[in-house]
Formats: sequence, C-alpha cells, structure tokens
Amino acid sequence: MVVSVLEEMRIRSLGVIDDAVVELSPGFTAVTGETGAGKTMVVTSLGLLLGGRADAALVRIGARNAVVEGRIAVPDGSPAGVRAEEAGAELDEGTLLVSRTVSSEGRSRAHLGGRSVPVGLLAELADDLVAVHGQSDQQGLLKLSRQRQALDRYAGYAVAVPLGKYAEAYKRLRAVTAELEEITTRARERAQEADLLRFGLEEIAAVEPRAGEDTELAEEAERLGHAEALASAAAVAHAALAGNPEDPEGVDAGTLVAGAQRALEAVRAHDPALAALTDRIGEIGILLRDVAGELAGYADDLDADPLRLAAVEERRAALTALTRKYGEDVAEVLAWAERSAARLTELEGDDERIGELTAERDGLRSELGALAQELSEARTEAAERFAAAVTEELASLAMPHARVSFDIRQTEDPDGVEVNGRTVAYGPAGVDEVELLLAPHPGAPPRPIAKGASGGELSRVMLAVEVVFAGTDPVPTYLFDEVDAGVGGKAAVEIGRRLARLAKKAQVVVVTHLPQVAAFADRQLLVEKTNDGSVTRSGVKVLEGEDRVRELSRMLAGQEDSETARAHAEELLAAARADA
Repeated sequence: MVVSVLEEMRIRSLGVIDDAVVELSPGFTAVTGETGAGKTMVVTSLGLLLGGRADAALVRIGARNAVVEGRIAVPDGSPAGVRAEEAGAELDEGTLLVSRTVSSEGRSRAHLGGRSVPVGLLAELADDLVAVHGQSDQQGLLKLSRQRQALDRYAGYAVAVPLGKYAEAYKRLRAVTAELEEITTRARERAQEADLLRFGLEEIAAVEPRAGEDTELAEEAERLGHAEALASAAAVAHAALAGNPEDPEGVDAGTLVAGAQRALEAVRAHDPALAALTDRIGEIGILLRDVAGELAGYADDLDADPLRLAAVEERRAALTALTRKYGEDVAEVLAWAERSAARLTELEGDDERIGELTAERDGLRSELGALAQELSEARTEAAERFAAAVTEELASLAMPHARVSFDIRQTEDPDGVEVNGRTVAYGPAGVDEVELLLAPHPGAPPRPIAKGASGGELSRVMLAVEVVFAGTDPVPTYLFDEVDAGVGGKAAVEIGRRLARLAKKAQVVVVTHLPQVAAFADRQLLVEKTNDGSVTRSGVKVLEGEDRVRELSRMLAGQEDSETARAHAEELLAAARADA
C-alpha cells in the first residue's frame, strides 16, 4: 500500500464550509454528499494549499478570512521534502504542515513548515505531490497545446532531451533574428548617428586637445594679461631685498641683515644662545639672496609679448568651442571622443555584423530543422505507444471498441524551417501540431476528441490518460472532481473499478455523485450541511457499515430507507469487495 501523502485538511470559512476537518487515508477515498453541500470545496481547498489562485469570493460571508491547513506526509529525500527544507520549512517526523489564508479583501498568505513563503513555492511543490483533475481539465484536454504537452510528458526523456536542445536553439535564433532586424530596419538612423559621430571626431582631431591643456592656457592667459603689473611688482620687491643700482645710498633688506650678522659675529663666542641666533640670521641672508635672484630671473623671463597673448586666447577659444559641444572640460571632450570612436567602429561594422548574423541565422535555422525532425520522430514513436496504452485502458472503462490515435502534422510555411524536404512553420515547442483522435466504435472514423467524444466518453478518455501517466510519470496523490460526469450504468462501474486499481499504486481522492464509483472506495466521506446551510466540523464524516449503505441508497434513489435501494447498495458494495 502506498503511504498517504495528503493526510488531513482543516477548512475554515471557505464557501459553505464553516469549520471542517477532512481526514484522508491511503488508497481510494470517495467524497459524496447532496448537490451544493460543499463537496467541491474539498478540491478548492487543496488547490489553495497547492498555490492556486486566491479569490475573495471564496471567503464565507461575514468572515474576515478563509483558512486551509494541510498535513502532508513527505518521505525522506523526496523532491518535495528537499525543496521545502531549502525554503526553510521544518518537517516534523516526515510530516509537512501547509497553510493558506485568503482575506475578504483578496490578499493571500502562505506558510510552509511554520515559515512564511511565497505562494509560488506551493505551486512548485504541487508538481511533485498531487495531480488535480476536474471538469475544467476535461475542457483543457480539448486544446491542441495540452494534447501535445500530454504526449511530451508521456514520452519522457526521448522527447525532453531533443526538446531542450531545440528550445535553446530557438531562443538563440529569436535573439539573432531580432538583432538582425534591428540593424537593418534602423540602417538610416544608424547612418545618421555615424555621420554625427564622425563629424565630432574630425572636429576634435583638428584641434588636437591635450589633457589639462585648458587649465594650463587659462593660467598663462592670466599671467600674460597682467605682465606689466607683475614685472613692476617683481622689480620693487627685488630692490627691497637686494638694493637699487640707481640709488646706491638706499637701504635694502640684504644690507640690513648682513649688518646685523656682522654685529653679532664679534661677540657670538661669549654665549652659545647668541651664536645660534647669529646662524639663523645668516640663513635669512642666504634665503634673501636666493629670493632676490629668482625675482630678477622672473622679471627677465616674463613674456609681455601681446602676440603670445593673442595666440593663447585663440587656442582657448578653439578648446571652448569643443567643450560647448562635447563636455565641460578638455578631459570630458577626450572621453567623449574615446566613446564615440568605439561606437563609430561598431556602426561602421554593420555590414560585417549583418553578414555574421545572417550566417548564424541560417545555421541556426538548419540546426533547428534537424532538431525539429528528431523531436517529431520521437513524438511519433511515443504517440503509437501512448495511443495503444490509452486504448487498452478504455477497454477497461466500458469502451471496448474505442480506438485512440494521434495526428501529428506540420503546416507549410515559406518562412519556416526545412524538415524532411518541406518548409514548415515552427514555434517554441517544435514544428508539430499534435491532435488526439477518438474512434468510439468500429467503423467510425477517427475524429478529434473535441468533436468525436461525448461528455461521458471525454471523462473516460481523461481518466485513461491519467492512468497511463500513473505508470510512467506517477505522483503520490490523484484528486478527481466529478471525473465521472456524464457517465452512468456499466461505464460508471468500470470507472469505479479502474480508480480502485489506480489506488493500489497511489492515493486517490474522488469527488463523485455516482454510487457505482463510491462503492469501490476504500473509504467514503460524507459532506453534509447543518440546518443553517453551513458545513461544520461534524459535517464531514467517515461512513461505515449502515451509514455507508444509507448514503449509497440516497445516491441511487434519493431515498435512504428504500429497501430496494438498500439492496442495490449492498449489492454494489459486495461486488466492489469481490473485485478487490
């Protein structure tokens, strides 16, 4: 017996359910009750636990929020357990606690193993834990994309490996094609941009600015503009320090310092302190002579040539013309030139780049065609096995003469990729259009299940598909919401029998209105309302013995106490036990 994955759910303030606990067990559990009693809320609750979309309308009128809590048994080392622990969840002896809260305003919160987590994480875990199927899934099976996904899922690695390679090549082809289109469609804009960059670079090259040149020229212009004042000040300072030849009687700083030094030299030997001062005065004299010499040299070197000033101003004007266009200073102008040169190289390389991209695009299209062919061949081989397995299952579901097949085709497209000598349309999943066909009886031509299957037949096809998946890509728990819709009589009995067989490999929970299905369950849960129209904690109970016979009688004839219905119910239970 497979260990139950979903052990218990507590549901509060969700739809008609006030506060109820749904206890589940390994094997086949049937959930029954009157129409509108809240059976489907079981499926809705599980959907919320597994990351389904939250809807404020689900919150019971008058309640602030709806809460669903679940206890899931997670085997050691299972993908779901590992992922939960990576998210920080704590497992209690192999049990994972999951909680989902939906407020009346529509806000939603999720907790996993005592830790708040994104709702998306619950959806990730759902892939490894539970397969949920309802009537909406039957409609989903009518979509060609879903049929292709079902076939790919069945095929496993045979399709997954080439599909992964194809997807990578397809993604790269889209990127290359987009870049190629961008270059070619914007050719005029890029040419205009290149002309502007080329003009700017030529303008800068004509001036040939040097880094820091603008600062140097500003300083020189300031000096040349005040040359006379600078020369006069230097001459006055030189005369004050070294004397004026035209005034031999004048007193200068050098003469005064020299006199002071001579006066002290005569007595320095009598006091070390005075000797130190005498040395310092000597140093001052040397410094004065050095400064005086530099002032004389400064005055001699000072260029007061107005022609040089004009040349400096002209050069500064040329640099200013550049900084007005390309940057605040020469450094920024040079940086702009460096960036623009690189961009111009890129733009001027468009022709070469177009050639490279075109060659890569053609190579990718050829590669994509080869991968698409490999993918199509893998799907074709898997389709034969898948169809045969589903057909065999349908024979066990009271459709012994039904035949399922796949139509795998491609659409001609001159802009497509070449596969087997044909140019066909392609997409992210390959070139194949996959359609599931059903011939319900001998002589009937295979037709798309959307057109060739009744509601009851579609239910059985979906169940057969899921049973086949259980043998190749199983999950621990399957939950079916009225998968038996539109079915009755012998077909209902066969569905119940097949669900019971599936439950030998996995936990199966079925919301059903058919007694023929419920009779095969290992455990039957009854959902019933109280007098005020709500489902309370006592409103979900396990049926055993006489209670189960009464519920099956109600489902059969609408009369719990009908002797005929009771006899029929007991007969159904006996037949189911014998079949087990």
